[in-house]
Amino acid sequence: MAESAAQPDLPALPVTFRPTRTRVVLLSVGLAMFATISAIGLMLDNLGPGERISFIFTAALFGSVLVLLSRPKVVADEAGVTVVNLTTKRRLEWAEILRVNLRPGDAWVFLDLSDGTSLPALGIQPGIAKQQAIADARALRALAETRGTGDHHH
Repeated sequence: MAESAAQPDLPALPVTFRPTRTRVVLLSVGLAMFATISAIGLMLDNLGPGERISFIFTAALFGSVLVLLSRPKVVADEAGVTVVNLTTKRRLEWAEILRVNLRPGDAWVFLDLSDGTSLPALGIQPGIAKQQAIADARALRALAETRGTGDHHH
C-alpha cells in the first residue's frame, strides 16, 4: 500500500478551515468597540435613557456585524464539504467540486463547481494569515482531487 506515500499532506477528516487569526482580531475589536461605545453612552450625563439605549444598540449592531464576519468556515468530511459564508451555508458532495482556486489577489478561495458556478469559500482567506490560507487551500484541493475524482471518471 503506497497510498500514504503519495498523499503525505492530506489532513485527517473531518477538518475545519477557518480564518482563526482573522476571527480573533474581529472578535476582540468588536468586544473593545462594544465596551467603549457603551461606556461613553453611560458616562455622558446629559443623555436620556432612550439615547443611552441607542448608544448600546449601536454598539451591539457593530458587534453583531463583526460576529457575522467571523462566521465563515469550510468543513470537510468523508462525504463532502460544508461551506459557511456570512449569511449562507451550502453542502457540497466531493464530486461537485471541480477545482479549488486561490489566485493571487483573491480575497478568499473560490470553488469551481460541477454545475458551472463558482462558490466563494470565505473560510479560507489570505487577508491576515496568508501562509495559513495557502496551506488550507492546498489541503482542500488535495482532498477534492483525492475524493472527488477517485471513484468515478467522467
